[in-house]
Amino acid sequence: MRKGLLDILKGKFLVSGDAPKNWLFLLFASFLAALMISSSHNADKKVLEIAALNEEVRKLRSEFVEGRSHVQQLKLESTLRKTVAEKGLVPSENPPRKIKVKSTE
Repeated sequence: MRKGLLDILKGKFLVSGDAPKNWLFLLFASFLAALMISSSHNADKKVLEIAALNEEVRKLRSEFVEGRSHVQQLKLESTLRKTVAEKGLVPSENPPRKIKVKSTE
């Protein structure tokens, strides 16, 4: 047991008779480790990108609500009356009349 552990620590398994098999396994394990690290970094990048996009969506939704309320305020009759009163227009004293056109058929 002790001799096997010392052989592993000294690296004799890399230079012994069946070393090519060990080297292939080490290369394969290293490739898998690099693949896992790369996958983890890509996942983290996607999570950060999703968080940034969610924040942008919240900002845009807030701007939309603010703009919609501003437009609704501008469409109110009282706001329109103030705006046209500044230009010298006032509401009519007489209500409008409906004009009926008789057809001559």
